[in-house]
Amino acid sequence: MSGFIISLEGTVAGQHLALALALTAALLHAVFGALQKGRHDPWVSRFAMDLSYGLMALPFALWVVPWPEPFMWPIFAGMFAVHVSYKLFQALTYTKGAYIVVYPVVRGTGSLFAVLGAWLVFHEQFTGTQWLGVAVLLAGIFGFALYNLRFHDFQRETLVHALLLAVATGLFVALYTTYDAYGIRATADPFTFLAWFFAIDGLGFAALMAIFARDRLRSVTDWPVLAGRGLIGGLVAFGSFGSIMLATRLDKVGEAAILRETSTVFAALIGWIMLGERVGPRRLALMALIALGAVIVELGG
Repeated sequence: MSGFIISLEGTVAGQHLALALALTAALLHAVFGALQKGRHDPWVSRFAMDLSYGLMALPFALWVVPWPEPFMWPIFAGMFAVHVSYKLFQALTYTKGAYIVVYPVVRGTGSLFAVLGAWLVFHEQFTGTQWLGVAVLLAGIFGFALYNLRFHDFQRETLVHALLLAVATGLFVALYTTYDAYGIRATADPFTFLAWFFAIDGLGFAALMAIFARDRLRSVTDWPVLAGRGLIGGLVAFGSFGSIMLATRLDKVGEAAILRETSTVFAALIGWIMLGERVGPRRLALMALIALGAVIVELGG
């Protein structure tokens, strides 16, 4: 599999695969976010999911993929610090604000900052048409946030705090997207990075939670249900984060980041199908804007 991925780098087929991977990441990221915001405390849900994918990845990291090059260990350390910061802000955001309000803000700001990060770090350039697509997509994403803000009346007392946290979380989304793209391109085998990323990130964060959030974990009364959620979330994480990292190795980081933000559409569909939320013509129009923006970015490159 590693040889296949490496052989596609810089090819048209690689670009097409990166597109499919980015859209897969978008769908699965919306599922992952909904799982974290579900019936359990967001911190506890994240603990269960991270522990699950860390335990599942560890055997692959130790015995399946090639051993990391020595220069990769400082990169892994930086990766862990960035992802811990992102998770802390994400959990705080979900605690303070309703998922359907803060999620579009996180994804919108994250995509914009990621494009800027790709320009600064990888010297990627967007065409004028692609910037138009970015504007259209962001109009749809932030339109979602304004719509939900206007028509949903819950957690109003912490709304301003939640929106500020959502913007900060979006900054860390861009930071980890850019940093992970750098890391997965630095090593010879992309699956070496993926296996060690999931092992270090998952087990490391679960250990921090066990130390600093003991009271939250002690409050859990339905461990079998939480374990099941953690297992499902861990598998979803492999598809979500793994897909976007491979996409950034195969093609432009900025384009992959933008395409992933169609996750807002998938999040709305999840709310409609699984939570019984009404979609209506306004939300359909906003979803169409997001999809149109992503298409313009992809075709304008």
